[in-house]
Amino acid sequence: MGTPDEAKRRAATTYNAAADYFDDPANSFWDRFGRRTVARLDLAPGARVLDVCSGSGASAIPAAEAVGPAGQVLAVDLAEELLALGRAKAEKRGLKQMTCRQGDLLDLGLPEGGFDAVICVFGIFFIPDMPAAVRALWWQVRPGGTLAVTTWGPRIFDPMNAVFWNSVREVRPDLYKGFNPWDRITEPEAVRALLAEGGVSAPEATLENGTHPLRAPEDWWTLVLGSGYRGAVDPMSPDDRERVRRANLNFARENGVAAVEANVIYALARKPAA
Repeated sequence: MGTPDEAKRRAATTYNAAADYFDDPANSFWDRFGRRTVARLDLAPGARVLDVCSGSGASAIPAAEAVGPAGQVLAVDLAEELLALGRAKAEKRGLKQMTCRQGDLLDLGLPEGGFDAVICVFGIFFIPDMPAAVRALWWQVRPGGTLAVTTWGPRIFDPMNAVFWNSVREVRPDLYKGFNPWDRITEPEAVRALLAEGGVSAPEATLENGTHPLRAPEDWWTLVLGSGYRGAVDPMSPDDRERVRRANLNFARENGVAAVEANVIYALARKPAA
């Protein structure tokens, strides 16, 4: 992962680049899992919510819809290009209760316990010191409030995930799994242990197995370009990138791949009331 500053720069660069395909219909899983995370919180109208690593609003927007005009949602991300997408979607929906701000999870500059709910979907693994990230999120939860952390489960996006990395290794061995921090925690037990290490009381973590459909082989490459895989693709030469793309599409086409695994871990914890 490198130093915290290096990890931060890498994540921001990757997801600013991925913004051009992030909200493509082929990548509907962002919204799907963001909404499922929020549904588990059962947010009340008027609640104050902090959404960290918010991307283009996959969880912040349904949170803003749930809390209503009397509530408040602060969406924070390192990638300004994704935040711009989120702002535009919130404005289109008239969600004035949602504010987007560029910022670092470890240095938010916010008072302690200011939120009824704190959400982090597909983001905790970008921080080299994950327990420190958990402590920072838990610190923002008011007594009686809730923390929701969602991560990828095992075998994410297989069989195409393995095909992608193997094809990368063929042309650029130095880039093989050079940016895949989501693999750091992929089991409910590991997520529970991480939250406990970060000071979270009685965390729950549930694995939900599922799939993400591919309407055509090209949908897989759209997913690659609109996700963290972009961190391995952009450093390649155009020729190498095309070789990887072709290898991926050929495999999907020849093997009739119509879906990839999309297994997700949902973790929830309620802070004891004062």
